[in-house]
Amino acid sequence: MVPLVDPPPIDTGTPGTSARKEFERRHAKRERQIEETWGTGRLGRIAKFLSDDPQTTTAWAKGAHGEVRVGEILGKRLAEDAVLLHDRKVPKTRGNIDHLAIASSGVWIIDAKKYAGKVEKRDVGGFFKTDLRLYVGGRDRTKSVDGLQWQVDAVRAVLDDDAIPVHPALSFVDAQWPIFAKPLQLKGVWISWPAKLADLVLRDGPLSVDDVERISRLLAHRLPAH
Repeated sequence: MVPLVDPPPIDTGTPGTSARKEFERRHAKRERQIEETWGTGRLGRIAKFLSDDPQTTTAWAKGAHGEVRVGEILGKRLAEDAVLLHDRKVPKTRGNIDHLAIASSGVWIIDAKKYAGKVEKRDVGGFFKTDLRLYVGGRDRTKSVDGLQWQVDAVRAVLDDDAIPVHPALSFVDAQWPIFAKPLQLKGVWISWPAKLADLVLRDGPLSVDDVERISRLLAHRLPAH
């Protein structure tokens, strides 16, 4: 009899890896530029101390922190009831998927955002036209909703099975929600805070335990960790 061999563990990845690496790359590049101008001595050290990374660089560190926070909360809430994959590469693109959660309810594509301010859905269309948009801290963040479509397309291409539910979601950390707030939906995208998003993931659904295992391994293989 051939002995049974346990399948290899799934590489679940580490939240925020690619964003943190991009911040470090940009930060190091800026420091090299300072050294080329001011040298590595006392003047160079003073120039580094007095200069800050531009917002386009610090945004990557902020994004990495948000991904880590969302990953930690989802990990605690979902425990053994879902498989979490973090920071996944999408082949032939420069993009990544922050988190994937696979559970009975389906495959959840979760984009982590670290924005401050009140989260709200506004209709800015006027009297005769509906134009629903996502605002956070008074700023229009609807592009974040639209930006999930390519991730949905990438996951759908891997699954190649329309019977598997796919749920795109935005998860905000450090944002403000009204008392008794509920998750929002806009253009088919769930918008929530991490703890409540975990409750949505844990809803009953059509996938069996074996389905979850199979789908998780397929996604982990086709969308590898950074």
